[in-house]
Amino acid sequence: MTPYDELCAYTLSLHDAEFLHQLVVDAHTAQTATEASKPIALVFALLGLYLSVEKSISGRQIQRFHMQLANLGVRWTLPELPGDRGNLTAADVLAAAPGEARHRAIHAWCASVWQTYTPARSQIVELAAHHLGIA
Repeated sequence: MTPYDELCAYTLSLHDAEFLHQLVVDAHTAQTATEASKPIALVFALLGLYLSVEKSISGRQIQRFHMQLANLGVRWTLPELPGDRGNLTAADVLAAAPGEARHRAIHAWCASVWQTYTPARSQIVELAAHHLGIA
């Protein structure tokens, strides 16, 4: 089992109101994206990171926004992929003690990955404003 798989199992077992699992999925998707990735996957992951890191929106609400946007039928464009995708990984998060330390590590991982996508920020902010009314 990969560190990402173990981290997913951990976050799914939490049954938490915040739904940290969504943040783990979004951070991993953005960090491991390739030119072959589906644009919708990366755009939604970056939206999740933006909403979490900059707007302090919970993973549960991010999940709802993803479902709302999926029903629009929009054809998304793959954002530019940065060479560096952050200095933290799922393995680093998993190394943190379960509980608050690991939850803080998840948020730090999200911030680390989101920071690398600065060139795509305006696209994601515009998407959130236009489709979700979040400025």
